[in-house]
Amino acid sequence: MKLFTDGDADLSLIRGRRVAVIGYGNQGRAQALNLRDSGAPPIVALREGAPSRARAEADGFEVATPEDAAARCDVAAVLTPDDGQAEIWETALKPNLPQGAALVFAHGLSIRFGLISPRPDLDIVLVAPKGPGSALRSEYEAGRGLVTLFAVHQDATGAAEALALSYAAALGSGRAGILPTSFAEECEADLFNEQAVLWGAIPELIHAGYETLVDAGFSPEVAYFECLTEVKLIADLIYARGIAGMREAISNTAEFGALQGGRRIVTPETRAEMRHILAEVRNGSFVAELMADASAGYPKLRASRREASSHPIEEVGRKLREIRPN
Repeated sequence: MKLFTDGDADLSLIRGRRVAVIGYGNQGRAQALNLRDSGAPPIVALREGAPSRARAEADGFEVATPEDAAARCDVAAVLTPDDGQAEIWETALKPNLPQGAALVFAHGLSIRFGLISPRPDLDIVLVAPKGPGSALRSEYEAGRGLVTLFAVHQDATGAAEALALSYAAALGSGRAGILPTSFAEECEADLFNEQAVLWGAIPELIHAGYETLVDAGFSPEVAYFECLTEVKLIADLIYARGIAGMREAISNTAEFGALQGGRRIVTPETRAEMRHILAEVRNGSFVAELMADASAGYPKLRASRREASSHPIEEVGRKLREIRPN
């Protein structure tokens, strides 16, 4: 796989385009600020009355409605939540984007699962930073960047790849690396990871370990440090050194414990369930459930948030964060 860097990107391409950033949340704000600091100041597109409108204006951006911004731009970066992108496309972007414009996505879901059917005259590209907007911005300000994935779904003008690389470089990602992928690969891997590893499995594992210790009579504070706080420490080690390098940095006792326990938790049945999760992602059933919950006002998601916030580990965490030194 070729790793693209700043030397492979022509920043003058994005600087010469009229860019609109659709949405001003965590990713939208970071991308808008990085684009501006790279010499490609965007219009920020928000609905009238949007809560983030005041912040975008305070940051010095021109703010327009999505319809107005679409009519005035030739690159539209769609950085709103996945569940609302189809509506924005149909009502604001599809009827107003000029011929030969480009749509930039930070996640492949709307294209991969057909929530948006783009006009044939448009370039459709993916520029997906591998991290939250807060990290994208802080790394840029530090003179570094986040690794970013890019892909071309539709190359109507013959210049879609060059534009995608230029946009990614304006985010600062050419400093770290820009990796080619496809909309399907980025989307499917991301949806799988969210469920089976990062946001699904790891918090569930932390809860289970905490409950096991507390139920056995251990203090909640000790259980919190053992099962939650040390997750950051191992994540930092793995990020810096890889999994094998992490094992070299821990004690023999910890490493032997990993040998004894790891595969008793992640069993063949666990791996089979991971394959089932991936199959549900790829066949579209997960996205169908996501959109159904979104259409109903997210009852499942809101119930899950209430359950997570009421777990005893959260109160222990609040108390410990209040007393620990900064």
